Amino acid sequence: MSFVRVVTGIGRNISLRKPLSWQHSCLLLLIVVLLEGCGLIYDAVTMIHPLTHDELSAICARGRLRVGISVEPFRPFVFPAVYTDEGIRVTGLDIELIREVANELSSHCGGPTPIVPTLHVTRFPDLFIKMNEGQLDLFVSSVSGTVPGTRPTGLWFSAPYLRDDGIAAIIQKPEVANRVRVRFQKQIGNQDTLSAVQEGFAGLTVAVQKGRSSHLYAEANLKQIRMVICDSLPASIETKDPDIDVILTNHSILEYVTKRVWQDWRLLTHIDGTSLILTHENLSIVTSDEHRRLQWFLNNLLFRLEESGRLQQMRTRWIEAEYAPTRQATTEGLPLEVTQVPDQYNQGQCRLAEEH
Repeated sequence: MSFVRVVTGIGRNISLRKPLSWQHSCLLLLIVVLLEGCGLIYDAVTMIHPLTHDELSAICARGRLRVGISVEPFRPFVFPAVYTDEGIRVTGLDIELIREVANELSSHCGGPTPIVPTLHVTRFPDLFIKMNEGQLDLFVSSVSGTVPGTRPTGLWFSAPYLRDDGIAAIIQKPEVANRVRVRFQKQIGNQDTLSAVQEGFAGLTVAVQKGRSSHLYAEANLKQIRMVICDSLPASIETKDPDIDVILTNHSILEYVTKRVWQDWRLLTHIDGTSLILTHENLSIVTSDEHRRLQWFLNNLLFRLEESGRLQQMRTRWIEAEYAPTRQATTEGLPLEVTQVPDQYNQGQCRLAEEH
């Protein structure tokens, strides 16, 4: 024959311009048959065990969404765990958001059973470690991606689910408020919040939560304070040694706790009574920088929740409305393992920072 044309099972044409011997022709046909057989075997295997191509497929196959939350309660985003008739439950704005993500994933996956969100409760700084180690799909813990130093390499922050929050301060002693207001009064016509706070806080003992934006802000801007680093906000409230003059953390959190939990503390305000905000920040969901499909999924969901008014409803419900957290946990909270609850009630300690 002048040439032999072989058409393989994957649609490629191979032209052999030189005449083939009988033995070579048989060998070539045998290879083609074996290749087609391998394709059939591959198809059969993938029908039984579909290949996982991305992180969304992995979540669907697993049937679980692995979510990290901080063990330190940050009301109204995450409340302390409570014992209910249905078991141990935790609730809050972040928890409701986790439910929304899980419900949307259930629709996306289309399986016979819904995607179950499983909470991995850990210290806030460890959330970043667990995410980089692949132990979590995402974490939600009132964390900001707009403050310098809060975007570790390898992590991605979603579109905000809460905008225009910011670092604020609470105090117990009126003289502390007076010190800061005097500094503002001297800035007639040229208000500089950072300068007034730096001068007003100089020499004071200021508590921050380890690894959170308040800690990073104080390290970068408040060089003349006596900084105390606490494992949690409750720890900074409860510590007696050293005596705390100012506590820094998110305004939304401080506004909630000063009204409903620690009423002997109050927000530090401007002369006109408006809250003193030290820097603005937006709160986001965090996932791996490599998980592009999950990133688009989360941003698309947050866009729809914002567009429909659902996010605003959630924010109003948890931040502004009156409610009983224990009752909310009973009716809609997510479960925790028993072994995780004692850790949540151990709010850690406070310690003086090294010179910064």
